[in-house]
Amino acid sequence: MSRSHSEPPTRKWRYWLPALVLVVLTSAVLLWIRTRADSSFQERNLRSLAVLFGATVILLLWWLIGSPTRWKLRLLVAAAFVMTVGLGATCFRLRGVSGDLVPILEFRWGRQPVPGPGSDAAAAPGAARSSGSDFPQFLGPRRDAILDARALLPDWNNNPPKILWRKAVGAGWSGWAIVGTRAFTQEQRSEGECSTCYEVLSGRLLWSTAEPVRYQTAIAGEGPRCTPTVVSNRVFTLGATGKLNCLDLETGRRLWSRNIVDDAKSHVPDWGFAGSPLVFDGKVVISGGGDAGRSLLAYHAETGELAWSGGDQPVSYSSPILVSLAGVPQILAFDHRRITSHDPSSGKVLWDYPWGNGQPQVAVPVVVGPDRVVFSSGYGVGSEMLELSRATNGQLVARSVWRSRKLKAKFANLVQREGFLYGLDDGVLACLDLHDGAQRWKEGRYGHGQGLLIRDLFLLMSENGELVLLQPNPGSPRELHRFKLFHGKTWNPIALSGDLLLARTDQEAACVRLALAPETK
Repeated sequence: MSRSHSEPPTRKWRYWLPALVLVVLTSAVLLWIRTRADSSFQERNLRSLAVLFGATVILLLWWLIGSPTRWKLRLLVAAAFVMTVGLGATCFRLRGVSGDLVPILEFRWGRQPVPGPGSDAAAAPGAARSSGSDFPQFLGPRRDAILDARALLPDWNNNPPKILWRKAVGAGWSGWAIVGTRAFTQEQRSEGECSTCYEVLSGRLLWSTAEPVRYQTAIAGEGPRCTPTVVSNRVFTLGATGKLNCLDLETGRRLWSRNIVDDAKSHVPDWGFAGSPLVFDGKVVISGGGDAGRSLLAYHAETGELAWSGGDQPVSYSSPILVSLAGVPQILAFDHRRITSHDPSSGKVLWDYPWGNGQPQVAVPVVVGPDRVVFSSGYGVGSEMLELSRATNGQLVARSVWRSRKLKAKFANLVQREGFLYGLDDGVLACLDLHDGAQRWKEGRYGHGQGLLIRDLFLLMSENGELVLLQPNPGSPRELHRFKLFHGKTWNPIALSGDLLLARTDQEAACVRLALAPETK
C-alpha cells in the first residue's frame, strides 16, 4: 500500500508542504525583486527569469521524487510538461528581446514583410519636391537631437498625423538621413547588408548597394545599426561588421570602402558596430576600438586613405561628436570604460576620464555650456556633468560637477533645454536640473525609444511603436497626444525634415506628415 493510503487524510497535506513552501518563497523573492527601486528594469527581469527557472526545475524534481502521488501520475504530468515545452519551442521562436531584455516570441510560420529586390519604378527627375530643412546625419544637423525647425502644431485632435506611405524594409536598427527629396538608411536584405536610398514623398526605392555580409545574434537582432551621414554628393555608411563605405548620392555607386576591423586590428563588438560616421573638414571619423593608437580612426573623405588614428580604448556603441569645450575643438568618444577626447587634426588624446561598469555606452554626450558636458548610460550607472579647464601646463583637465543615478540613458539620447535635461531613465521619462543634477520629475513609461526636440515640443517614438508628442517643462512631462504607428519593437532613431517624419523598425518604414504651426512674421 502506498504512503498516501497508509496515512490519515488529515496528515496528507504535510507531503505537499515542500511545494507550498517553494511557491511561497518564490513569490516573496519575485515581489522583492520587482519592487527594488535601486535596480534597473533589465536587472529585475533577468533576476526574475533566473528565479522562475530555478524554481520550476526544483518543483519538477520534487514532483518526480518527493510528491505523494502515484508514479504513473508523476510520470504523466512530467511528460505533459516536457511535451508542452517542446510544442512551444516548435511553434514559436525567439525574435530578440525588448530594451529590458524581456524575450520576444513570434509564431514560426508567421509571414514576415519582405522588401522587394532591386529598385522600384525609377523616379522622374524633379518628381518630388523638397520637404524642408535637411536631416543629414544621426540625430540631425548638429548631432544633438535638437531641431531649430519650424514649430509643430501641437493640436493633433484637429490636425492628426497623416501616414503618406508605409512599406516593408530589411532588418536593422539604422535611422534615416534626409537630404532634399531623398532619404537614406541601411537594412539587411537576405545575405546582403544594404545601403538604400528612397524618394521621401513616395517611398520609392531609388537605389540599393549591398555588401555580402550578415550580422545577427539572438539578443542584438539582425542587420546594420548605424545611420548614414550625407555630405555634399556622398553618402557614408558603416555596417554592423565594420564595412565603411563611401557611396555616390545619385546612384549608390561605391566610391571607396574600408574594413575598420582590419584597420583598427580590433573585432566586431557584441552588438555590432553602432557608431554612425562623423564627417567634417574632409575627414570621416569612426570608432574602431583598436589598441596601440587605433581606437579612433579618421579617413580622407575623398579617397578613403587613413588620415590619422589615436587612442587605445575598446569600442562601445556611442557615435563620436565634434564639440568645442574650454575653447578647444575636440572629438568626444564614449568608449567601453572611458571617455576620451581627441584632437580633430591628429587624433591625439587630449584628455580622458574613467566611466561605467563595463556595460555598453550608447547615448551621445550632451554639451550644456562652453566648458561643460553631460554623459549618461544605463545599467545602474546614471549621468555625470564634467567641466573642462586648462591646467597650469596647458593640458585639459576634466572634473566632476555632479553625479546622479536619476537619469540612466541606456540607448535613448538625451536633450537639454533652458537649463534642464530630458530623457528616458531606463524607459521612463525624467527631467534633471542641470545646475545640480536633482531630479524634477519621473513619469510616463515609454520603453527604450528615441526622440527629437523641436523648439518646446518633444517628439518621442516609444519602444512599442507609438509616436508621442510632449511639451515637457521642469514641472511635468505634459504629454499631449499619442499616435500608433507601428506594432512591435521600435528602436530606430526618427528623422524630421520640414513636416515629414521618417520612422522605421527592423521590418517596416513609414513617412508621416505632421501639421506645422503658422509662420510668425
